[in-house]
Amino acid sequence: MSLGVLWHNLLLSGPPGTGKTLLASRLPGLLPPLDEQEALEVAAIQSVASQSPLAHWPQRPFRQPHHSASGPALVGGGSRPRPGEITLAHQGVLFLDELPEFDRKVLEVLREPLESGCIVIARARDKVRFPARFQLVAAMNPCPCGYLGDPSGRCRCSPDQIQRYRGKLSGPLLDRIDLHLTVAREATALNAPLAGNETTQRVAAQVAEARRIQLKRQGCANAFLDLAGLRRYCALQPEDQQWLERACERLGLSLRAAHRVLKVARTLADIQQAESIGRAHLAEALQYRPGSQAG
Repeated sequence: MSLGVLWHNLLLSGPPGTGKTLLASRLPGLLPPLDEQEALEVAAIQSVASQSPLAHWPQRPFRQPHHSASGPALVGGGSRPRPGEITLAHQGVLFLDELPEFDRKVLEVLREPLESGCIVIARARDKVRFPARFQLVAAMNPCPCGYLGDPSGRCRCSPDQIQRYRGKLSGPLLDRIDLHLTVAREATALNAPLAGNETTQRVAAQVAEARRIQLKRQGCANAFLDLAGLRRYCALQPEDQQWLERACERLGLSLRAAHRVLKVARTLADIQQAESIGRAHLAEALQYRPGSQAG
């Protein structure tokens, strides 16, 4: 859970009723409060959008547009450009439930802001640049009926139906998502005991400490490192670099995906307060890519 609140984009996949939406809605509360500069940015955006500034101070924004939302509603637009959902989620979380149900053209417009942290809206007379540095959290079912892989065997979707459903999400968009997690159905227990010793307070403390380490070291979260920062702060031992390169070749990962694996590995090391990235961090980071089996 700590990884999912350190700005790495996250996709939750699982059958209905397994808590995907609940997990996503809890993420903003685990993020550190807005600092002064972030609060000013969020207040300015909400003021432009004619909303009462910082209605949930000091919690970060959490936006959950419906899957019928249009492109302008998501990225902004109009004759007098106004911010869309991705800008209203600046410094917070943008949650897209039922991800494949969004229009594919609408989802494709997320590719640029996911990389640059801003969106430029061009009109005949002017161009407007809105900030859009958000964490994308998405949820989806594994198939149209939602029960693929369920032990009950109730899924009746054909391979073609499953392929068409998953094909609504383009490779370049999925490439920009760092963490692909499967949420499995558990046995029904209305008063189940908490698993392990992970509590909200403990996770929030881990996140705050990892974020402090990252800001002190490089001035930004690992998820936002550019290429120069990646080479400087995510350096590997020669044997580990060769191991990662071979693993990425076997798995068919793009160079962008390999860079994102490095960023996730750096975050895993920070959570454990390790000085450098180790082989175990790389192996775990690879496991969060779709279909990966790190060996």
